[in-house]
Amino acid sequence: MTATSADAAKPGTRSDVMRFRRQSLYKGDPGMWAFALHRITGATIFFFLFVHVLDTALVRVSPEAYTEVIATYKTPLVGLMELGLVAAVLFHGLNGVRLILIDFWWQGTRWHRQMLVAVGVIWLVVMVPVVVRIGMHMVERFL
Repeated sequence: MTATSADAAKPGTRSDVMRFRRQSLYKGDPGMWAFALHRITGATIFFFLFVHVLDTALVRVSPEAYTEVIATYKTPLVGLMELGLVAAVLFHGLNGVRLILIDFWWQGTRWHRQMLVAVGVIWLVVMVPVVVRIGMHMVERFL
């Protein structure tokens, strides 16, 4: 037995449920990915600032302990984390400008995809020399 167009029009039938599911599934819009990356980079930056304030405050408690903590940061892993921090701060800042334009420019929502591409291009153009510079510094220090 096949479903007729009359069956498809009845609420609660299988085709009605499937049609609703197809319309409500997230398709991976670039704006949603930018939203998720903005939240992730914001949380990452917040975590870094929290740790930075704590280890800097340690200098008031014990300068020797502060020196020991800072010495533990001089590892290749922390160097890669610094590179990630720069990448996160740069993306978060550029995407923040994009969000401000979307919110306050009357054509912001019309151009949001193009602005996201511009954020990606600017991020890439700036990150290439940053990776080279931090990479050279890490090679000097660790090799």
